[in-house]
Amino acid sequence: MVRIFKSMELIMAVAAVCLMCFSCGNGNIGNESDNYSKPTGSLNGHDYVDLGLPSGTLWATCNVGANKPEEKGTFFAWGETTPKETYKESTYKYSNGKYHEFTKYCYNKYHGYNYYTDNRTVLEPSDDAATANWGSDWRMPTSDEMCELDNNCTKTWTTLNGVYGLLFTSPNGNCIFLPEAGIKHEDYTGGVGWYWSSTLDDHSTEYGKCLFFDIDVNKYGNKFLRSNFLIYHRAHGLSVRPVCSK
Repeated sequence: MVRIFKSMELIMAVAAVCLMCFSCGNGNIGNESDNYSKPTGSLNGHDYVDLGLPSGTLWATCNVGANKPEEKGTFFAWGETTPKETYKESTYKYSNGKYHEFTKYCYNKYHGYNYYTDNRTVLEPSDDAATANWGSDWRMPTSDEMCELDNNCTKTWTTLNGVYGLLFTSPNGNCIFLPEAGIKHEDYTGGVGWYWSSTLDDHSTEYGKCLFFDIDVNKYGNKFLRSNFLIYHRAHGLSVRPVCSK
């Protein structure tokens, strides 16, 4: 089924691509997933899967705010740790309520309130939605850790208990499922998959880096998986999938 973007902001975000690794965009299309692996451990009451990644990073089985792998969970603005009703510049924690008036995580003085800069490019624990909600052993993945996940796993578009999403299967046979949770922007709640990293964009302090995925149909009627590392405006609400270390 062709997905139609109903938000101009979403279209602009997709156009503002920030590619961070080279293997994105390739993947398989499967049926209902029947080989989802069980958790390999638990930390602070939250399950994780060991995918055998080179860094040893362990990926949670659920999004923050979810109790099952297929549940959407909670939406967060980049750098915020609690949900809210409306996601836009005027409600964003680290701005002066206006566009290009950031008060934290700003390396461009022309984007900072009263020319503010601090050169912070990775979220501090106090601003990390995973750490704030799951404890100090958990955190949001960096953009490099998201690239590592993508580079070392086979991606399959599938459903888990009737929910569409992307299954990452590692060479050791373990896997994690990321549901197509969508986004929140003002009163708009969109489809497709968007997941925050803890890393600020390299070129503009307006954006955080994130993982995007969806399924589409080309002009010949063939389905294909779209999967890229993009950027999205910090004030808007995306999903968070935590990681922890061995």
